[in-house]
Amino acid sequence: MQAPGPEGGRAVPSKKDRGSDKGRESKIRVPTTDDEIKEKYLERAIRELNQLTHRLQQCSHCPRGNLMPVLGSGHPQADVMLLKYAPTAAEIEEGVAFYGRSGNALMKSFKRLGIDPLAVYGTLCVKCPVSDPALAAGECIERVVEEVAIVQPRCIVVMGERALEALGELELPLSRRLEPAPGEIQELTPAVDALYVPDIDDCLDSEPSKREFWSAFRSLGDWYEEQPPY
Repeated sequence: MQAPGPEGGRAVPSKKDRGSDKGRESKIRVPTTDDEIKEKYLERAIRELNQLTHRLQQCSHCPRGNLMPVLGSGHPQADVMLLKYAPTAAEIEEGVAFYGRSGNALMKSFKRLGIDPLAVYGTLCVKCPVSDPALAAGECIERVVEEVAIVQPRCIVVMGERALEALGELELPLSRRLEPAPGEIQELTPAVDALYVPDIDDCLDSEPSKREFWSAFRSLGDWYEEQPPY
């Protein structure tokens, strides 16, 4: 029971209520171990990605009709983020980034490099299934900034020139412009590296293009081995 405040304003807690509040506060347990802290960060990332998903589904910036946006997928706090420019037909149908041929090829590639594919997050610059990616609104593409802030990857694998150009136009804090140098690890920000590779969707129909992608992508394995496990 709260005593009424002066002049009908905000109620002032009684002594009894204040005492019970202190009791409740004393029961709040602050995470102390590394595992508990990581669990709290993971819970927050999951919550924020769910909120981002809701905003994407309500987005009206792009002329996508009744089609739903293609959402990012993977670990909410992945060390590695994959960034492709636009979705394929299979991704649009499923509503998930890197579904289909590209996802299968990447699963095999991660296995070869000794990287757990379940600890990777993949997303797109253009999430809305529009008839022409050029119709995507800038506000839609800027959602990538939110994803990077939530996931906090150590490395972003940028796939193709269009994704590289789109990333360069985003206002990531303290970011540097990347060069289209396949297979070269570059510093994107003081906390995030980047690896530029060809667009995997353009590299699955011929042996030379497959080799070109793999030649650049395999640099991720060397980078991953050098990262501390903490």
